[in-house]
Amino acid sequence: MRRWTVLPCLLAASCLAGQAHAACPQELAVYSEVDGRTEIDFRPENEAAIVANSFRLILPDGPVLEGHVIWNDGMARPTGALMLDCPEGDLTGDEIAACTHWQGVVYALDVGGTVGLIPPRGEEAATRLLLTDLSRTLDASPLNDGKAALPRWDVYALSGCQE
Repeated sequence: MRRWTVLPCLLAASCLAGQAHAACPQELAVYSEVDGRTEIDFRPENEAAIVANSFRLILPDGPVLEGHVIWNDGMARPTGALMLDCPEGDLTGDEIAACTHWQGVVYALDVGGTVGLIPPRGEEAATRLLLTDLSRTLDASPLNDGKAALPRWDVYALSGCQE
């Protein structure tokens, strides 16, 4: 008799946990690389109106790269960029290029594998993100010193929500 009362409680708890997880806004989402080596966390603060999302790529025992997603008008695609050690203030195109380690389209993947575009701030976080060509680009960058644990994959799964 007791197992019949425990089972509905467990099902209700799992549904509530799923609702809480699904209610995470994109600007508070935390993602883990599919094999768990690196992590991406989004940040709600953003001073530039042109930036749709701000995030960080956290490398284990390595640097933290600052990132942003901008929607460009020409292709209507969210373009992401990861930077490290950029100078402060007004920068030239060459200065930005020198500190940019990755640039590419950021796609959202739902549970069924359907590809879409990353949600903007205020909308529900994507289940998975695909950062196009991230692992290959960082592998060919100056960040690859043979010691740094760089991403092996371009796909990140939602792993949490910041409070």
